[in-house]
Amino acid sequence: MFRRLFATLMVFVVLVFASQVALASETLTIDIFGPGQSRVNMTLTTALPLDKGGQVPPEAAIFEKYVVENLNMLPFLRMAPASEVLGGVDVQGVTAEGIDMRRFSVSKVDLLLTMGWQPGEGRPGRVEVRVYETFSGRLVVGKAYRVTRDSLAQAADMFCSHFMAALTGHGEFFRSVLAFTKAGKGTSREIWTMTPQGRELRQVTFFGGASISPAWSPDGRYLAFAHHDSSSHTLGVWDKSNNRIFRTKLPGTTIGGMAFDSQGNVVVALSRGNMEIFRLTPDLTSIKETLVQSWAIDVSPSFDAVGKRMAFVSDRQGNPQVFIKDLATGKESRVTVEGKYNTSPTISPDGKLVVFSHRTSSGHRIFVLDVDTGRERQITFGPGNDEEPAFSPDGYFVVFSSNRTGVYQLYLTTRHGDEPRLMNTGKGAVTHPAFGARL
Repeated sequence: MFRRLFATLMVFVVLVFASQVALASETLTIDIFGPGQSRVNMTLTTALPLDKGGQVPPEAAIFEKYVVENLNMLPFLRMAPASEVLGGVDVQGVTAEGIDMRRFSVSKVDLLLTMGWQPGEGRPGRVEVRVYETFSGRLVVGKAYRVTRDSLAQAADMFCSHFMAALTGHGEFFRSVLAFTKAGKGTSREIWTMTPQGRELRQVTFFGGASISPAWSPDGRYLAFAHHDSSSHTLGVWDKSNNRIFRTKLPGTTIGGMAFDSQGNVVVALSRGNMEIFRLTPDLTSIKETLVQSWAIDVSPSFDAVGKRMAFVSDRQGNPQVFIKDLATGKESRVTVEGKYNTSPTISPDGKLVVFSHRTSSGHRIFVLDVDTGRERQITFGPGNDEEPAFSPDGYFVVFSSNRTGVYQLYLTTRHGDEPRLMNTGKGAVTHPAFGARL
């Protein structure tokens, strides 16, 4: 027997469920970070009122729509329709006591989601959401949220974040935000942001020229980017909390990529004769220290979240290759060995993997490399060119830019190479994706 406490983590959360259950001899396990992954069936029961004689508000259908959209983004889940369930998806209650788990288990449904509603004066009120493992009856996750009509999407995102964390230990994806460069009028390119689901699409810069290479601070508050036009090349930093942008001219002629390190310092590749990588002072006006220096071109810095490693690109051995710098020892090592053109690296939050663009005979493709073993794996296969990959904050999803339809757009896959799905960024060519934490 064990007691599992589900803690409250957001403003919508008003209730914590505790469950005390016996562990079955056989329970469902999902390891999305291993060499393979389980694919499990999940279904939703009909939403029920929490109070006797109560009603389910019409907003329940909207909340359910957001939840299903989120869950459909998880390649290890299959949302089983009600037609596949013996006796349908109607149940007597939202807790295990009101559910005949056997008929769901016999119908090959592994996970069961229930929703109970309690309308408030300013409807829709409160929703309780639970997921059960049908074989054992174990409560996987249980949460309750006080919601308004305007907060239904946020509550669905938070629940799916808790659900993914309960299964895998990582739920950051549904609490993340994506920044990217999008083509505007004429030759202009501006920075935009949105959620991974394609909601809250927002233009951040309005400078004209080209605003490119966005990079998020670890806390998701600041977004750095490079801007250049016919007369200048500057560093910009957007403060998301107050919607203000600071721009400064750096002591160099060209910016070749940037990143925040694990401590929140801005690091840029900057040309001062040849391209080198520098950490800036806190006021972003001058160089604090040199991180990478050689006779060659060194660009595209990327840091893990634990302060252990930095990835970057250098042509010091004749052509562009990905290198890793051990931040404790200062040692720099080439990690890509196949091919003559490997660029745009992003290191995973735990520092164990690097995703990068590798030029093949049929175009650019995305590869994942295990830093410790040196093993590489191709995860995209075109057509067109697949470029500029970036890890999600949980290190599971990978976003990249591709012109496989003729215009560069963003696609979402996983570190295992699941079928890429087109992301909804609106009209205009899109490049330079970067994940960050949502405030």
